[in-house]
Amino acid sequence: MLEVFGLVLLATGLWLWHDSLKAREAGVRASRSACDAHGLQFLDDTVAIDSIWPARDDFGRLKLRRVYGFEYSDTGNNRCRGAVTLVGDAVVTLHLGPPPLRAL
Repeated sequence: MLEVFGLVLLATGLWLWHDSLKAREAGVRASRSACDAHGLQFLDDTVAIDSIWPARDDFGRLKLRRVYGFEYSDTGNNRCRGAVTLVGDAVVTLHLGPPPLRAL
């Protein structure tokens, strides 16, 4: 019985790892394309998980809602923060923060 529980736990961990990789790649693609569309530089070529919670998709299925943060620059000399929210591996929202204030 303990072996079965261990196998189920291992399978669940492997599924979560694989699902997280797919979602992270979707977040990177969405963030990069948004930065390209706005003429911004996508920094570090990566996103970092900010939060993960259960959520329902448009069809009522239970998925994981992940919020990834990323950094971008408009000049190459500064860092601005953005966020992309996914439910499953579908992008729900993408937020680019306000541009930094420039000194006069």
